[in-house]
Amino acid sequence: MASSHSMTNNLPQLTHPDGSPIRALVVDDEPSLSELMSMGLRMAGWSVAVAADGPEAVKLAKEFRPDVLVLDVMIPGFDGVEVLGRIRAFAPVVPALFLTAKDDVQDRITGLAAGGDDYVTKPFSMEEVLLRLHRLVQRSGAAAMDSAELVVGDLVLNIDTREVTRAGEELHLTATQFELLRYLMENPKRVISKAQILDRVWDYDFGGQANIVELYISYLRKKIDASRAPMIHTVRGAGYVLKPAD
Repeated sequence: MASSHSMTNNLPQLTHPDGSPIRALVVDDEPSLSELMSMGLRMAGWSVAVAADGPEAVKLAKEFRPDVLVLDVMIPGFDGVEVLGRIRAFAPVVPALFLTAKDDVQDRITGLAAGGDDYVTKPFSMEEVLLRLHRLVQRSGAAAMDSAELVVGDLVLNIDTREVTRAGEELHLTATQFELLRYLMENPKRVISKAQILDRVWDYDFGGQANIVELYISYLRKKIDASRAPMIHTVRGAGYVLKPAD
């Protein structure tokens, strides 16, 4: 396994716009793993809090206000999925990376369907974990990003502020929902396949299992198209297309 120093050499230095460090909450009951994770993140200049069980994780999240969560699925008290649900009750868009010992496609999809934004399976490369956490933080808007605005019909997405509106009404999206919508809006009126979405949004090959794409498209439709003329369309056998409402 690479050293913590070498892991951070090629990573961008992320901070909040005011220069304060990015905050990560690591939740795992294996002290050696938590220590390794904390060391790697601190080498990257982040502030880290560690919890060993579900109740402690929720308590720390309220005090620490993390920018990203690292959650082991199997922890004492209550599992990582329930931890995420309780934290999302007061921090609805904080991104989460799940750690799981089960190298199974359905388990991965279950974790993502529960609201996780990404996952890694144990044993994992610490370098990969750090890279994925950087990606989640950049997506979430906690770190500074270039100003830009995408507009398709009455749908507006601001990359800098992470705000999304339709017909002037603000829509609240999780980090992964935002990234999916951003990809669709960057390619208006173009059919995007499930494989392309998996590669761009999750950077994973699910071996033909595209259930997670269908799930997140349904999430977006509930928020984007609710009680409005639809903008997200399914092209049977090809993928999805976003276009202005008729």
